[in-house]
Amino acid sequence: VFDFDGTLAELNIDFAGMKRTVLALAADLGVDATAIEGLHVLEAIEAAGRIIAGREPGLAERFHADARAAVSAIEIAAARKGSLLPGSREMLLELRKRRIKSAVITRNCRQAVTTIFPDIASHCDAFIPREQTNHVKPHPEHLLAALKSLAVLPAQAVMVGDHPLDIKAGRNAGVRTAGVLT
Repeated sequence: VFDFDGTLAELNIDFAGMKRTVLALAADLGVDATAIEGLHVLEAIEAAGRIIAGREPGLAERFHADARAAVSAIEIAAARKGSLLPGSREMLLELRKRRIKSAVITRNCRQAVTTIFPDIASHCDAFIPREQTNHVKPHPEHLLAALKSLAVLPAQAVMVGDHPLDIKAGRNAGVRTAGVLT
């Protein structure tokens, strides 16, 4: 099971700008930035949404929609300038040729991935972007959903990624891990 951004592709996402955008959206709705600034951006959206929902549930839905749209726009813009890393397609095709099941899981939105890799589905057995899971990595649900789709047990799999979140996801799901230095 592969991560996408940084493992199979280079997107150069402005994560700092993405975080600033989410913090600003949350601040506009009265969320103290110190309550969420230490979190990764998707987790910050969820935490801010819970804070807002405690005060005004309708605003939380609007915040989630606005924050997700902003994050997706930043990812898609980066994807338009991004590319697959050399050998990614060939590696996935070689795995398929050898009858080794493969999957791609990513915290990125589907559109960002398919902007760079429109035929991803023909290169791997499962593709699970963030929209297809209730909990993204490092939560084990994301990786376990891929394994279920592949009909593979955690002991039979390896999670490959470039970020500590990928390694943590693998460990949380009971899967061996491999870090890549892209």
